[in-house]
Amino acid sequence: MNSPYTLTTQSPQAEFAAPADPAQGFTLRLAVDLQQLAGDKTLLAIPNVLEVHLWQDRSLDPARPARQHQNYAAFKSPDGSTPVLEATLLLYVEGEETGREMTIGVPLTILPQPSGTHEVTLNFSGVRWTLYVDGALLDNDFPFGCPRWADSNTWRLEASEARQAALHFPALPLDPAPARSATIAAIQYWTPPGHNTWVGDVATLFHEGRYHLFYLYDRRHHTSKFGKGGHYFEHLSTTDFKTWVEHEAATPLEEQWESIGTGAPFVAGGRLCIAYGLHTERFYPDEKTTLPAQMEYIQRHGQSGAFDRRAPGVPIGATYAISQDGVAQFKKTWIFFHPCRNPSVYCEDGKLRMFANYGARGTWEAETVDGGWRCINADFPPGGDCTFFFHWGEFDYIIGGFKDLWMKPAGAPDAAYVDVVSQGDDFYDGSTVPAISEIGDGRFLMAAWIPINGWGGNLVIRELLQYPGGRIGARWMPEIVPATGEAQLLAETIDETASFPTGGRSFLLSFRVQPIEAVQNARLGVVFLPETGEAEACEWQLDLAGRRAQFAPGCLQGFAGGEKSLREGGRPYDARNYAIENLIGGEVAFTVRLIVKDDDKIGGCLVDAEISAADPSIAGQRTMISYRPGLRVKHLLFRAAGAEVKDVQMAAIKDW
Repeated sequence: MNSPYTLTTQSPQAEFAAPADPAQGFTLRLAVDLQQLAGDKTLLAIPNVLEVHLWQDRSLDPARPARQHQNYAAFKSPDGSTPVLEATLLLYVEGEETGREMTIGVPLTILPQPSGTHEVTLNFSGVRWTLYVDGALLDNDFPFGCPRWADSNTWRLEASEARQAALHFPALPLDPAPARSATIAAIQYWTPPGHNTWVGDVATLFHEGRYHLFYLYDRRHHTSKFGKGGHYFEHLSTTDFKTWVEHEAATPLEEQWESIGTGAPFVAGGRLCIAYGLHTERFYPDEKTTLPAQMEYIQRHGQSGAFDRRAPGVPIGATYAISQDGVAQFKKTWIFFHPCRNPSVYCEDGKLRMFANYGARGTWEAETVDGGWRCINADFPPGGDCTFFFHWGEFDYIIGGFKDLWMKPAGAPDAAYVDVVSQGDDFYDGSTVPAISEIGDGRFLMAAWIPINGWGGNLVIRELLQYPGGRIGARWMPEIVPATGEAQLLAETIDETASFPTGGRSFLLSFRVQPIEAVQNARLGVVFLPETGEAEACEWQLDLAGRRAQFAPGCLQGFAGGEKSLREGGRPYDARNYAIENLIGGEVAFTVRLIVKDDDKIGGCLVDAEISAADPSIAGQRTMISYRPGLRVKHLLFRAAGAEVKDVQMAAIKDW
């Protein structure tokens, strides 16, 4: 390792020898004094390559739209300001004359001690562009291209806050992984640590007594890697659903052209695997990838081939990784077995099958994962992008990502699948791209993400319930319901209207509902109110006679108007305003639980509802969740017509 180039306050400017191979990267260490931070300042500059800045949050600046996804504004100082440290690198793709800026940054308010002197480390490894403060990884992105060092051989400190700097060629071998917890105690509504970190598409499997949850690790709501996503699978697991282990990443990015799409865990030959796809089309035209060769192989042989990184062209399509210890420690095979980019591999009756999503379609079958996949039904599934199969009792199901669900009797041909959504009997409840796994004892879990200001958000897990005829309902999973303090009785009975202060930011509200007469427009509404003018209120409403429930904008006068269900063209997968239908009859008693999770990181709150019918034969148990940006609930307003609300209780959520 060559000695670093250095700058100090006594020698704030110098020259350096540009590296011969930019792909080998660089590391910059910078001592910064944040004691007297005021205004906007450039701390360090390498002309035409890199700038490091301190400034107040500009995430709403229309000239910098990408910064909206950094989520700086959620981490304000007590005085309302949000000081931000950012570093911008100019990257060039071979053959292109125009460079593109890639910015990483951190709101200084998340530092344990924002003031004082801190060591800032910037590391460009070729695959990652990473920001560390005092050794902690606080932001990263995934480059496509390299700096053009030939355009500069000087660098300089620009402000007194920058005390000294050291520039290393090539990059130092720093830990590229985000912070991980030894265990995670509260998994419901979880997000990875960090200011701009979210859960993307989820894939799950229960194997040898352990529930595995893989999720696409997201920063910046799918805008990383210049809007190409730059995702990869992180990995959680649990054996008791109370304590969760955060493992090393299952499929970390190792090449600039990697951007991973939705996949599926499976077991083949007794080994735990996860299939995933490379969306290389985001960076290269098809003719520069292995896609033409893969398609030609299928046309010539009637089945897919096995391609590796030595094949001509940039790799693209479906591949997989294998656990080395049966629990974690995944290793990529780098074998590309199919041209589809979102492979859904599963085992049925001892056979390997796959739904080919994105870039291909149809149902495929093979004896081994490594190639030899034959299409056994080119026209099924009929839609969806992230389709997954599961079998439950006497029925088979296929979910379709955002808004599709099909069902048929087990053993019947694929032609027997019916569109459950068109019947209004689906289980979509604000969750996005759900994954479903059996966890033993006849229990099934659905895991998904809740969109927060774009792609990616909070993790949510449901326990599913199967009713006669195969319809599926949902409830809160008892093991992961957040712990509460002692419940307080707000009212024994409400038959018209009542209002209550919440007394806290996050809480659980529960009550029983008893219809009192057959009223044509009988309904119940709970309005979650902010302080005046703070944000739009939210109403959760039950239309008793219409057997519907919905989230809608709330108001002080009268019930909100009707929202659309998924069947009617509504958008439950946006987790804002929508309806679910075919719930309970107007004459049936039921209970309701509502959780409000107030969270600075999401800049608002989640409102999560569980409806429990007394008669399970009518499939009355359902869940639904909504994200309400900007809403901090201060008051509740109950409004009832044709129903009596009993035993209204509220309990504060612990540890939030």
